[in-house]
Amino acid sequence: MPWFARPPCALLAFLFFLPAVQSLAEQSQAPLPLEDLRTFVEVFERVKNTYVEPVSDQQLLENAIRGMLENLDPHSAYLVADDFAQLQESTSGEFGGLGIEVGMENGALKIIAPIDDSPAERAGIAAGDYIIRIDGQSAQGLSMMEAVNKMRGKPGEKIRLTLVRDGGQPFDVELTRALIKSKSVRSRLLESGYGYLRISQFQQGSGKETKNALVRLKKSNNNQPLQGLVLDLRNNPGGVLQAAVEVVDQFVASGLITYTKGRQTDSDMRFFASGKDNSEGVPLVVLINEGSASAAEIVAGALQDHHRAVLMGSTSFGKGSVQSIMPLSQGRALKLTTALYYTPNGRSIQAQGIVPDISVARGRLVREQEGIFNVKEADLAGHLDNQNPKAPTAEASGKAEDGDYQLSEALNLLKALNVLQGNQNKL
Repeated sequence: MPWFARPPCALLAFLFFLPAVQSLAEQSQAPLPLEDLRTFVEVFERVKNTYVEPVSDQQLLENAIRGMLENLDPHSAYLVADDFAQLQESTSGEFGGLGIEVGMENGALKIIAPIDDSPAERAGIAAGDYIIRIDGQSAQGLSMMEAVNKMRGKPGEKIRLTLVRDGGQPFDVELTRALIKSKSVRSRLLESGYGYLRISQFQQGSGKETKNALVRLKKSNNNQPLQGLVLDLRNNPGGVLQAAVEVVDQFVASGLITYTKGRQTDSDMRFFASGKDNSEGVPLVVLINEGSASAAEIVAGALQDHHRAVLMGSTSFGKGSVQSIMPLSQGRALKLTTALYYTPNGRSIQAQGIVPDISVARGRLVREQEGIFNVKEADLAGHLDNQNPKAPTAEASGKAEDGDYQLSEALNLLKALNVLQGNQNKL
């Protein structure tokens, strides 16, 4: 894959580079608009010479690159060296910080979800909280990467976040940074014969962790096959595509898992099961909600299309695009949306999400509060449209109860399925 050298740092060098850019454009049969390029150079020169404070050529060019990418869709971005290093850390599952997934909503920094067993989770930080100050300094106007940079740091260092929850009064939370080894898969027995497996995000190794968790659950069940399993993908923001494929592969023996389609031929990929169901066909309920995104939707959609699981909860986030990471010079990288992914039956999830088979809300009080801050892919400025017909929407039902109502209903469904299966065997 060809890479271009670092951008020129002087206006003269940039002007010298224009004929080469034009030549490349002619080769692709899509000539660049020279008048617009002249306008760009004119603006570049005016800003450099007349802006109230001195601005370097490098800063101006990097800002232009960021603007070029950020106006494509919400997920394409230009990553400087620190940003690229942090992205690599997050996919490897180890970094110094607080353990929170964050996003931007109308210019405000919003917590998508705390990572399991992290300083943020232990401090009681919740999905939907807004960060308004970091160590006393306003978070207003910060980009997401700038805010992340401020919150990450050496383990043992303290930090104070000022949060707003559900439109209430601001409150402070003091946290101590830690080495976040975000174990993506956790499991336990809910009761004899019924297991629970949660995947908080998809990292390198999540597939192997899922396989090992299935083995542990069987051992915990006196080495007897499970009668049912709940796979919890709620508030899972996604992650590595290959990890999602490997997780599905633990539950289906054959067939297509997902495929991607883009403009370039190398963006068209198909992923298939390897031939073994390591879950031994255990009855499966998958929990999803509006915080289940990207790779989590790949897993849910594949298991739904294969009729391998019953999906329960609420309609997922709706991020059906694939981002390719393209390394550049000086440790930088380009994160570019290059394809859309599809479920085995050809459904695009983009801006629509996965609709569960059975809609169950967390509870009436929680649902009403969450509705204030509910945001999905279709709400993000510049999101890619879905070319498929509009998918049906799910009407959530449920009642306010203490505890995890969705998980309780999933367990009840698994028990009911076993009762029905037992009755059929007697006939």
